[in-house]
Amino acid sequence: MLDALQMGLVTMHGGLTVADEDRQQRLEGEENVARRIKMEREARGWSTATLAERLTEAGYPLNQSAVWRIESGEPRRRVNLDEAIGFAKVFDISLDNLVGPPEIAANVHVKLLLAEFAESWQKSVAARKDMDRARDALDAYGRAHPNLEELIRVMITRVVADAAGDDYRSPNFPPGSSEAEDLGTPGAEK
Repeated sequence: MLDALQMGLVTMHGGLTVADEDRQQRLEGEENVARRIKMEREARGWSTATLAERLTEAGYPLNQSAVWRIESGEPRRRVNLDEAIGFAKVFDISLDNLVGPPEIAANVHVKLLLAEFAESWQKSVAARKDMDRARDALDAYGRAHPNLEELIRVMITRVVADAAGDDYRSPNFPPGSSEAEDLGTPGAEK
């Protein structure tokens, strides 16, 4: 027995032989691929038939039954290398990504979405600061020129409405007056 251990044919580690550990890793890898295929398919809202069609169109023919057996069969159908390459191509992910645990892939996806959110939030904060500076400057100008203060307020309302794509009329526009008259003469009535 000592010679066998020294030769590396059987090595005990945590109660498992090297052969058992290798088999367990292979099973986890196959399980990861099956779970990942199902996760990617469902994330896209595809049926097993749609995935089979896309694989076939990409040059990796596989029928719906085979996809189902890979995802849910007992025992699961094994995925050969060419099929794995096809799945990775159809899902537009790397082969390494396909064989890794789905939880890691989901975390990567979440991290990308969070990064996108953070970037958008930073842009919105910067835009809000720019807008507040411009509004403060307009308010200061209106206070310095009291005869234009109401006109500036009305024009701000109109600019915001236009930017929002609304057909908005300020409640301060007199009913029945034209927009040009409203902007030119605040509070004027026809």
